[in-house]
Amino acid sequence: MLLELEIKNFALIDQLHLQFDTGLNILSGETGAGKSIIIDAVNMAIGERADREFVRSGANKASVQAMFTFHQTVDIPNLLQAYGIELEEDNQLIVTREIYANGRSVARINGIMVTQQVLKAITEKLIDIHGQHQHQSLLNSGTHIDMLDAFGGKAHQNLLQQIAEEYQRLLGLESRLSKLCGNDMERERRLDLLAFQLKEIDAAKLKKDEEEHLNQQSQLLANSEKIFEGVAKSYSLLYEGSSAPSIYDMISQVTAALHGIINYDPTLQDFYRSLEEMQYRLQDISHDIRNYKDNIDFEPALLNEIEARLDIINNLRRKYGRTVEAVLEYRDTIAVELELLQNSEVEIQKIRSDIDKQAAVLMKLSTDLSKLRKETAAEMEKALIEILETLNMGKVAFVVDILPFKETKTGQRFTAKGIDQVEFLISTNIGEAPRPLAKIASGGEMSRIMLALKTILADADNIGCLIFDEIDTGISGKTAQIVGEKLQYIANKHQVLCITHLPQIASQADTHYLIEKFSDQKITRTAVTRLDDEKRVMEISRLLGGESSDITIKLAQELMETARIKKNKGK
Repeated sequence: MLLELEIKNFALIDQLHLQFDTGLNILSGETGAGKSIIIDAVNMAIGERADREFVRSGANKASVQAMFTFHQTVDIPNLLQAYGIELEEDNQLIVTREIYANGRSVARINGIMVTQQVLKAITEKLIDIHGQHQHQSLLNSGTHIDMLDAFGGKAHQNLLQQIAEEYQRLLGLESRLSKLCGNDMERERRLDLLAFQLKEIDAAKLKKDEEEHLNQQSQLLANSEKIFEGVAKSYSLLYEGSSAPSIYDMISQVTAALHGIINYDPTLQDFYRSLEEMQYRLQDISHDIRNYKDNIDFEPALLNEIEARLDIINNLRRKYGRTVEAVLEYRDTIAVELELLQNSEVEIQKIRSDIDKQAAVLMKLSTDLSKLRKETAAEMEKALIEILETLNMGKVAFVVDILPFKETKTGQRFTAKGIDQVEFLISTNIGEAPRPLAKIASGGEMSRIMLALKTILADADNIGCLIFDEIDTGISGKTAQIVGEKLQYIANKHQVLCITHLPQIASQADTHYLIEKFSDQKITRTAVTRLDDEKRVMEISRLLGGESSDITIKLAQELMETARIKKNKGK
């Protein structure tokens, strides 16, 4: 239900704070006092289009804040969690909407900024507005099936739950089948592609460390002449000097010179041993360098072979992975997938058989629900027509049109709600064929149709707050009395806010608010007063006769007393 509404700098309202009660909340006032402005403000709070024209003249922005509470039966907590919004204590929800003079708007739920789409998705579970400025589920034919099923009660709900569960199983099977093969043509393409890729990778006979070794070989072969020259010169200087003694020869001469004098001083022996060791080491290094030089390969054909092999490896890396290891991992992955696809025909046939069985289960449940819906539709039509005729809608014809979805190429189309499409049709004039509600009904008629629906759905509907604007358009007298009583009946199960100018409806109020417009030489503003019993009498008296008199006051008291007696009897 809507607990509080705070409006600032919105149209004629500079600042307004309203607290609403359970039951029937009536708002009345002179024409032009600003009743519709309050509905506009609520509409903006719940996600309707934010028009900068609503910003009060001279203000930078307009704001509307609404505080709701809801019952656990409404699936609000899961919605809030999905959008990252924390739930306040006592299941309270605070919605804030701001419009700036430049046209920008901001919406928040419990302090978290949300999009207009998210705002509407959440608040549509809390409030339904019916009137000239409509937030009407009734105009959306997609909701008609839900209303029919709600009227059908537990029998419908039990079947719906079974259908929803079986439908999810069907979707799961179809998803598995799609992953296995998609369609036959796509499956064959995938088989050919994987087979080609696997053959290409296997033909290369890749080894994990091969690329690094080949790069080293390529580097050597590409620079073999330079390497040979450097190694040959190194060997000549170290061991095989031609024009001058080699380093090995010179160290040999030094060791020979020391050998003749090492017995005279122990220090000389250390020098000798070090140089002798160096001499042997130089000899070993020289032999290794000579062997390296002798094995240097100048064959251009070998370099071409290495480069061709590297091209193959690079091409595979470009297509299947950044490294040889990644290419080999990809190879193992597609080998598994290829085997699954090649051996999946049995699995595919099994899943297709399971899908056929699941579709048969769904068809049986959906057909049962369709039959039940048609029976329920007849009861619903009769109940609605009876109420609509009492609401001054004459010889109205109301039809619940139920048609199955057309079959697709793959068979019957299913949804989580079965196989039916449901739309409400109406004719408000004798001789006219029933047509969709949105194309026929006027604003006042639409509100009365919704009032009739809410009357028969009162026990099933989980929306906590209903707002009726212009519910009394085109009615008076006894019809107005019946409308008021219907609103009071709905208010036993829901919070109802109703804007009216009829005393018969106003007299049914549990709480009554008077909307007034005040003007001075500078500004015009709207104010709302919560009326006590004495002031309620005066307001209903005004609604009866324009100006209060003893007669209208007495009649107002009688209307209120009659309403009080009927309410007490109904409790």
